[in-house]
Amino acid sequence: MRQGTKIAIAQINCAVGDLKGNAAKILEMAERARQGGASLLLTPELSLCGYPPEDLLLRSGFYRASLEALTELAGKLAGIAVVVGHPLEEDGKRYNAASLIRDGRIEATYRKRELPNYAVFDEERYFEAGDEAVVFELDGIRFGLAICEDIWKPAAGRHAKDAGAQALLVLNASPFHLEKQQTRYAVARARTEETGLSLVYANMVGGQDELVFDGASFSMDRKGGIVSRMPAFQESLGFVLFENGAPAGGEVVPEQSLEESVYKALCLGVSDYVGKNRFPGVLLGLSGGIDSALTLAIAVDALGADKVHAVMMPSTYTAQMSLDDSRLMAKTLGVRYSELPIQDIYSLFLDTLAGEFAGLPQNTAEENIQARVRGTLLMALSNKSGAIVLTTGNKSEMAVGYSTLYGDMAGGFAVLKDIKKTLVYRLAHYRNGIERVIPERVIARPPSAELREGQCDQDSLPPYEVLDAVMEAYMERDLSLQDIARLGIDPADARRVVHLIKVNEYKRRQSPVGIRITQRGFGRDWRYPITSTFLDEY
Repeated sequence: MRQGTKIAIAQINCAVGDLKGNAAKILEMAERARQGGASLLLTPELSLCGYPPEDLLLRSGFYRASLEALTELAGKLAGIAVVVGHPLEEDGKRYNAASLIRDGRIEATYRKRELPNYAVFDEERYFEAGDEAVVFELDGIRFGLAICEDIWKPAAGRHAKDAGAQALLVLNASPFHLEKQQTRYAVARARTEETGLSLVYANMVGGQDELVFDGASFSMDRKGGIVSRMPAFQESLGFVLFENGAPAGGEVVPEQSLEESVYKALCLGVSDYVGKNRFPGVLLGLSGGIDSALTLAIAVDALGADKVHAVMMPSTYTAQMSLDDSRLMAKTLGVRYSELPIQDIYSLFLDTLAGEFAGLPQNTAEENIQARVRGTLLMALSNKSGAIVLTTGNKSEMAVGYSTLYGDMAGGFAVLKDIKKTLVYRLAHYRNGIERVIPERVIARPPSAELREGQCDQDSLPPYEVLDAVMEAYMERDLSLQDIARLGIDPADARRVVHLIKVNEYKRRQSPVGIRITQRGFGRDWRYPITSTFLDEY
């Protein structure tokens, strides 16, 4: 057996459906890996077509095109073995597959055994489960293949070992959420303990609609020790040195703090959503509040100042400090900045509605008209320029409906959709710790929608610390009202927040897609009925 075998990991950003582009990226990585002395290159799950392809996987033409792209890629690869993830249709069945390409041909194909069907995953909708191990020899080392969910359960690892594997090569498209990397380590260690196999974990990187894949690929020895770790949220090529059939050396990149990882996830999500969908830029309403300030900072860091347009739309209720802070932040970041006063337009709306509103007290109707005027102006600018509107609302507001349909909810991409208010503040402090771009009083002042005189968020909502705690317990952890009360939260506050979550489902169904960074966001993994009378007491 040759000593010092190098395995390369292609931590690549794949675009769903771009078979030629993804194949070209794999080919480029394979050549770089070959030049770096690697004998094999491991790519992520479904790297050829991108992940998740969703209902593209219901179309036979998608499988035919994927097979053509895979065959063409195989003919171009030389001097290095490559494992490529791809969809496969054969004998009327469809699989999530990975093929070993060596010497210009497809030598073996593994079919994913465990099909996740929870949270954001619904692979049972598309695929059949495989049941055979694939083990191949390279430089005297016997490698077994596994795909993502396969290592979350014992069977695939055991079957690979029974077939003679010494190490597992695992292809992954594992989306990011808070603390996800530690969970991956725990799962991988469970498999190494059960089987005595070391493993190499290649994870996709990049944004795909609401999902962000963080990369952070790693290798682990037979005892569960981390031998190598690649950067998070960054496309890269990594190398792992194998000696005596196990990973023995590689670069271990430091892990990131929670705030850094979330901030980078948001930047990557914005960059890829805008770039992959070919929008020329973004625009957003800048209010002088912390949510729009953080969204602006993320947009600039993700895209560059030249692709960001901030629009301030003051009314008579807009404080002078909001105007001053918006102007300062736009100048600091170097973005295009416009001020479009809405008072005259708002007054025309009220004049038009005067007869209908006669004798009725002022309420949220008048407040929402202001938000809808602003939404209309932003969408007009979007239509004229082609730039997409970034909405600025956070998860706490989305949970309890503290937002206006066709107003501040109008737009194409919700950057903070899965960021609770208390985390918004932490992220603002994190960004200012790198370079002060958000004016300090934007962070320090009490949050307000500024839709009426002297308005403050806490006039209508519990303190955000309480709101966020109830939302997390009920929405992310599925706890009942009694369970929440046992956490020490006032039952009246818990009942109020849960009620607001329930009655605002109709709003959330009409909200734009947004980046998911928790284990449960208000997106594809939240499927509650709009019409329901059930109350989660127990």
